[in-house]
Amino acid sequence: MIALLGYCDRLSGRAGDTIEFKVSSIAAEPFTARLYRSISADPNPAGPGIIERAVPSAMDGSYPSRLQTFHPGSYAIAGAALPSSAEGGFRLSALIWPTLPLKGEQIRGGQAILSCGDITLMIDESGAIAGQAGERRVSSSEPLKTRAWYRVSLSYDAASGALTVSQEPIKHGHEAHGSINVPGLRLAGKPMIAAMENALAARPGCPPDAIGAHFNGKIEAPAIHDGAGNVVAAWDFSQGISTTKIVDTGPHGLHGQLVNLPARAMTGSAWNGDEMCFRHCPEHYGAIHFHDDDIYDFGWETDFSFTIPDDLPSGAYLARIHCGGHEDSIPFFVCPPLGKPRAKLCVLVSTFTYVIYGNYARPAYHESWHTRVAEWDGYPWNPAAHPEYGLSTYNFHSDGSGICHASHKRPLFNVRPGFLTTGIGEDSGLRHFPADGHLLTWLDQQGIDYDIITDQELHDDGYAALQPYRAVTTGSHPEYHTAKTLDAIEAYRDGGGNFMYLGGNGFYWRIGLHEHETGALEIRRGEGGIRAWAAEPGEYFNAFDGAYGGMWRRNGRPPQSIAGLGFTAQGNFTGSYYRRLPTSKDADVAWIFDGIEDEVIGDFGLSGGGAAGFELDRADTRLGTPENAVIIARSENHDDETIMVPEEMLTHIVNWSLLTTKDLIHADMIYYQTPSGGQVFSTGSITYCGCLPWNGGDNNISKLTSNVLRRFLGE
Repeated sequence: MIALLGYCDRLSGRAGDTIEFKVSSIAAEPFTARLYRSISADPNPAGPGIIERAVPSAMDGSYPSRLQTFHPGSYAIAGAALPSSAEGGFRLSALIWPTLPLKGEQIRGGQAILSCGDITLMIDESGAIAGQAGERRVSSSEPLKTRAWYRVSLSYDAASGALTVSQEPIKHGHEAHGSINVPGLRLAGKPMIAAMENALAARPGCPPDAIGAHFNGKIEAPAIHDGAGNVVAAWDFSQGISTTKIVDTGPHGLHGQLVNLPARAMTGSAWNGDEMCFRHCPEHYGAIHFHDDDIYDFGWETDFSFTIPDDLPSGAYLARIHCGGHEDSIPFFVCPPLGKPRAKLCVLVSTFTYVIYGNYARPAYHESWHTRVAEWDGYPWNPAAHPEYGLSTYNFHSDGSGICHASHKRPLFNVRPGFLTTGIGEDSGLRHFPADGHLLTWLDQQGIDYDIITDQELHDDGYAALQPYRAVTTGSHPEYHTAKTLDAIEAYRDGGGNFMYLGGNGFYWRIGLHEHETGALEIRRGEGGIRAWAAEPGEYFNAFDGAYGGMWRRNGRPPQSIAGLGFTAQGNFTGSYYRRLPTSKDADVAWIFDGIEDEVIGDFGLSGGGAAGFELDRADTRLGTPENAVIIARSENHDDETIMVPEEMLTHIVNWSLLTTKDLIHADMIYYQTPSGGQVFSTGSITYCGCLPWNGGDNNISKLTSNVLRRFLGE
């Protein structure tokens, strides 16, 4: 158990909004909280170091410590007590697609499919279908196959007292040979089925006072019938797919609630590939995929709250908590009142991307990284060492399926100042929130005021969130977007705004936001792209909003159509440099290089040792780069481990652009003007911002970026 951890209920707000902080502390003494403004989140002693400025506030003070626990695993609770007619005999049934049938060996009580009172239809420790009544159990003794559909049931005959189970394999929607019906176990007393709520994919009281015995896999059409064969309850998961409700089509309306966001819009036993969208054929998508490690909201109680005062400047802030030699920092962002900017520059903070990557346990993680963490006094916790706090959408569930949901309603270790994404190499090893601190540090060095708008405000308020600003800039990696966030950026750009894209692999994946479960994000890693996992066939559409998931390029909005550049190559966390092109000396763009004599730009930096690295973007007019865009610099000399992205490949020797593979492995730096008089400057590299504060901001990347930004701001 980590001694002190916390999170907040929202990642951003405006004046008057209240942010609630939830803290778990194992200490007996109170913990303290204090507000800081975050300037630099990089602990690297070769850089500016951690820079935080205390801000006196109403949150400052002491609060009682208490241990707050959390309970992973998805399930459903349905209805109230069953009608008494079920006591005269009953049958529990469901279609299931188990993904870890043998995991029952590690779970006390096996894996529950449907539980009513003291009766449970389940998978036992041997991987076979079983029925349990109190402490007595009957089993088919035939282990289920993984990722195969079965019709399973548990029946109780009140007249004979017999409890029986059956399992029938299903293949392509038709019954196959191999059905098993187990001779009944006779019960001495009548089981209590009508006494409690019904649980699906888990069982109450296992362990005591909790819900456990979580099921791994898909469940479809669970139902309860009485002894005469009449329907008592029949849950149809093909209804309300975009909600967290489950619908009972039976006569008693025993509707239910899903907990911890299991995956919906999942192909069911009838799916045959004829239809790929659940909206068009919901009867083929009547399954829900449950996992024993699903987590959405830890559900911790609020320990203190903070109402953003009117006079607090926009920026990145931390609630820093201390107790007994332990500490944690909980980041949040303060935005200006809508339509009332306090600066000419808006910095877009990619909170959707932060959350999608939240608690990413990287495969390359090694415990030796903690040596550097200790030497630099970095953030001590790593999700790879603590997967119990829930992993990211770049990881897998325990059953091997990709994690498609993300939420900030839990501690996110890698959204912390001082968190090192990697502990190797010469650089700081930062990504996302700490890496974007390089931009904020540089703006502070340059004395440039800015407001912050996060993805949430961009999604909620659209163009109105950006319209007042002379210039808008991204950070290092604005990868994940909704249609509304892209619409807002395009409207600003096309309305005459000046837009800077200072990152790489931006505007790449489409995500969905849940309409009712605040903070819940969904990603379907569909066809194409560099993917941590691949969605199952037929499961490419978001359950949350019904939209086709995956890459924006596959949705007809390539990244090049947003900021002129799009993802082309990825390597390890190493950086190279840009070389100026002859076009950079043309009269229309030469001002960008005022005061710079160097031909090589950015051969240094806190991220990968160079301005062009890790993930690179290039121009492509076929994909949306404007014809008038001028490529003013191009990266070169990337190592052999930097490779072309798969969406560019047609065969092992042919790619979409018909250029050589080598021609596609570079980052372009471009500038262009829009028909409405706006300007766009894009750099196409994740490591670019790591150069800005290098040497106190006295370097050619800093000078070049300053030339562009000050021109965009009208200075």
